[in-house]
Amino acid sequence: MRRSVLCAVGSVLASQAVAEPPKVAADIAPVHSLVAQVMTGVGEPALIIPAGSSPHDHAMRPSEARALQSADVVFWVGEELTPWMEKPLDALSGDARLVTLLDAEGTVLYEFRDVVADDHHDHDEHEDHDGHDSHDEHEEHDDHAGHDDHKDHEEHAGHDDHDGHDKDDEHAAHEDHDDHASHDDDHDDHADHDDHGHDHDGVDPHAWLDPANGRVWVHVIAETLAASDPENAAIYRENAERANAELLELEAQIATKIAGMQDHRFITFHDAYQYFENRFGLQTSGSVSLGDASNPGPARLAALQEKVAEDSIQCAFAEPQYDTRLVETAIEGSGAGVYELDPLGVDVTPGTDHYSAMLLGMAQGYVNCASGS
Repeated sequence: MRRSVLCAVGSVLASQAVAEPPKVAADIAPVHSLVAQVMTGVGEPALIIPAGSSPHDHAMRPSEARALQSADVVFWVGEELTPWMEKPLDALSGDARLVTLLDAEGTVLYEFRDVVADDHHDHDEHEDHDGHDSHDEHEEHDDHAGHDDHKDHEEHAGHDDHDGHDKDDEHAAHEDHDDHASHDDDHDDHADHDDHGHDHDGVDPHAWLDPANGRVWVHVIAETLAASDPENAAIYRENAERANAELLELEAQIATKIAGMQDHRFITFHDAYQYFENRFGLQTSGSVSLGDASNPGPARLAALQEKVAEDSIQCAFAEPQYDTRLVETAIEGSGAGVYELDPLGVDVTPGTDHYSAMLLGMAQGYVNCASGS
């Protein structure tokens, strides 16, 4: 009799073990929020990078590293956002699922850009063609001031160097790039090369700032978890459908909230916002730093100051993760105000509501800019 009872208990425990949901981790708070929505009623994902840290150069705590390495499923934006995560991800167990959301079918993607450098390039190119000062080798065409065939040979500075970081002093892993800083004086005419020598070609990773991508991702998350945990597949899919509907409503709410902002021009601390701007029809005049929040050089700041004056910028956006002094330098003497955009939701509690609260907070930042409040 005793043996039968023990066997029955063992059978129940084995059943419970099988039913245990997978251990799930997500890289940044907005992605963690989408995963948490899909996992509602089943479990909770681990957050690897706190919202108060820059994903470009976060140094993981031991607890975060353990959560990542013990995960059965990991959702991350991709190496374009967090190249330093590649080594920790290599330590995942062999049967762990790694889902790169930037690779998800249906995701809206944009290439890196640099509005300041592109506009400066266009301006210089126009002057060169008007005066032919830089095309001596084509003197036979001097009587054709309108020829634009040389544009195909220009380099687009706005897509240069991506992997630099804004606070490299405490990140020894990037010390091998310090030798590029000594060349800044030689490249003052290329502001986007200042202080680092990395390549900014490729995909801008800030794709979570388009709620349409959030809708794509919740379904990817649900199908991945359903495959890993078939017993709870119906719950994951139902949660994804609910999240999809809420994200559609969120998009409409934001569009209403920032209606009338389309004619305003502004600058940002780093160029992280084109997904949000393109979704809601906003226009920027440029950023202090490139898409990886790398340190700008003096030439870049000077070019941005010209843009601030040319476009009569009334507001500049700082970010809570970074020092505001560079933004203040860019608008010095312009009379523009400094406001805040937070693409990660520093002050928002991680969890199911984080994603919508973060995007609504960004929309409010634009409203504050327009109203001067």
